[in-house]
Amino acid sequence: MAESTTIAFSCSSGAGDPPPARASASIPSFSSASGSEIPSSAASASDDASDVLTHPSLPSLHSLLPPLPSSPTISASFLQLSSITPAGAGGAAALAVSPSSPFLYSASHSSLSIYDLSELRCIDAVPSPSCAGAAKSVSFSPDGATIFTAHQDGFIRVWRRSSISNLHRLVASLPTASDRLCRTLLPKNYVTVRRHSKRLWIEHADAVSDVAASARCLYSVSWDKTLKVWSASSLRCLESVAAHDDAVNAVAVAADGTVFTGSADRTIRVWIRPEGEKRHELRATLEQHRSPVNALALSPDGSVLYSGAGDRSILVWERKETAAYMAVTGALGGHDRAILSLACAGEIVVSGSADRTVRVWTRAAEGRRYSCLAVMVGHARGVRSLAAVRMPAGGGGASAGAGDEEDYRVCSGSLDGEVRVWQVRTTSIPEKLKSTSTN
Repeated sequence: MAESTTIAFSCSSGAGDPPPARASASIPSFSSASGSEIPSSAASASDDASDVLTHPSLPSLHSLLPPLPSSPTISASFLQLSSITPAGAGGAAALAVSPSSPFLYSASHSSLSIYDLSELRCIDAVPSPSCAGAAKSVSFSPDGATIFTAHQDGFIRVWRRSSISNLHRLVASLPTASDRLCRTLLPKNYVTVRRHSKRLWIEHADAVSDVAASARCLYSVSWDKTLKVWSASSLRCLESVAAHDDAVNAVAVAADGTVFTGSADRTIRVWIRPEGEKRHELRATLEQHRSPVNALALSPDGSVLYSGAGDRSILVWERKETAAYMAVTGALGGHDRAILSLACAGEIVVSGSADRTVRVWTRAAEGRRYSCLAVMVGHARGVRSLAAVRMPAGGGGASAGAGDEEDYRVCSGSLDGEVRVWQVRTTSIPEKLKSTSTN
């Protein structure tokens, strides 16, 4: 039987393709693994050197981790539940959890696979078009019925889930053939993307690196330096923005429609669409990172933005009613190499790094201090994708006198194609027990 591992509350470390036939999709498999067992690996620390460049950390920003010793307020345990072997694994899978159910979506170059995290089983697998290339990102409509995946070939695939059978099918590729056709004849619809090369402005000229959806719009960013806005209902491209001076790696959208983009030009830009206007405009440029920004994540209420970059730090930005819009309040340090992925769920923030670890963080109930609850190891290569979800409350589980308990599933995908599913359980320590532990 697998043993769980308990970690102290804080860490003192410093950093329009037609859908292919369903019958050709193979079902990825789950294999169980112990959370306390750290498998040996022949991979050396230099294995990921060609995948991401790690830069010096940020010495000018103060750490948000509490000094040791300190009175614990939250304890955490974690357990590796399973390891997924995706069909045709050959690169990092893009991961996301549905907002309407505890279903994990894993997109690769060959398929979109769906897993029930409650029962740890695969419930569907749909093949991707052979021309799609690597999957970079997964996002959902608010009801979870429409799924968007970003791909290396510059297209976004749109999938729909049946409300009756829960099976999925590919319904479109963006830009759609009809959208391209109606714009082809007008010269004004073409833009120069390279010397002697033009494309329709609705097309991405390079890999789509990330997608994020709101109730009305889908936002996509690309290595072609642009941000594109799509109608979630008609699937037509509405707008293309020259967003950055270098490749755009990440995008996040808040509930109020504010859009954040992170780029290899080391900046994060904030975009808004004023009421009554049809186009987005630049609201602010955030410039604290000294290396390419690889990942962004928003807190559930949208008030806090987390950004991860090659400088090994996770910056914490909070909303301010000033011209700068957001201000950095500090950095979470502990990873030894570049930050590749971030995810938020409930009260936790999860980070994945080229150092092959996954770290779980939480903010103190009062103030701006953060605690590192867990460091999960076992991946053979860098952690390129993360997804996290707070599971529905179950019966029992908390011991007498214990505080509030939260149960999470954290899913991590590494550059070698492996996806691991972890259980992370956090428990608030009551004040009287906290006092006892310090006496």
